[in-house]
Amino acid sequence: MAPAPARYVPLIQSLLRRWRRKPPPVEEALWQDTCQACPWLQALDAARQERLRGLAAHFLQRKTITPVAGLELDEGQRLLLAALCCLPLLEFGQEGLQGWSELVVYPDAFRVRRNHMDAAGVLHEWDDELIGEAWDSGPLLLSWADVQADIADPQSGFCVAVHEMAHKIDVLDGALDGTPPLPREWQRQWARDFQRSYDAFCAQVDAGRDTAIDPYAAEAPEEFFAVTTEYHFSAPQLLEREMPEVAGHLRRFYGPSPFAALPPERP
Repeated sequence: MAPAPARYVPLIQSLLRRWRRKPPPVEEALWQDTCQACPWLQALDAARQERLRGLAAHFLQRKTITPVAGLELDEGQRLLLAALCCLPLLEFGQEGLQGWSELVVYPDAFRVRRNHMDAAGVLHEWDDELIGEAWDSGPLLLSWADVQADIADPQSGFCVAVHEMAHKIDVLDGALDGTPPLPREWQRQWARDFQRSYDAFCAQVDAGRDTAIDPYAAEAPEEFFAVTTEYHFSAPQLLEREMPEVAGHLRRFYGPSPFAALPPERP
């Protein structure tokens, strides 16, 4: 690899110093207010809460949080977003923050323009309405209204921030394929068990059967990983009942769900 042009060296060195520098600690009262505002944080034991506090501090140091379309976020709301995004990193660690630099937050669901060239060379264009998206090497996008809805109903099986962070973790090994970076032997076991569960789930969805897990998980292996990650954090008993092998791998990868010891909420 060719060395960076001399004019870029000071910028690169500055970025590296920022990345390695220990972030300022999150102020105690602000952290306690954030924990009280978020059921996932409330449910963590003291040691994991403190670990998450450190990860959130790293997030705030390394990521630019950009509210758009007239949205304004105060210090506590920014900390809340950082903490939710770091929930999947409790065991993986701050290395999971590599590869991107910005969290873009919309007030509500947002539209993204798509295009696709078919085999006949015809370009198709359409708009997708999204509540979250993670670009492979670009920003993470979230709907603030949907983040708040997840917090209001935390055991429903949904957490858009966790879903999109699962994609960011997934792609760290260079491929968005539903398998995060893992030791070789575990990776083989993961791929085998996830593929078997994914194939069985897709067969249920294709047959038109009702599923306890959101059918969006059948869209692709990477969506299966992201959706089941949401269930690990928000409905772990349901995931254990429906997909015990997947639940076991996710418990090993993410650590115990904050709600693992709590009875599931009744609809």
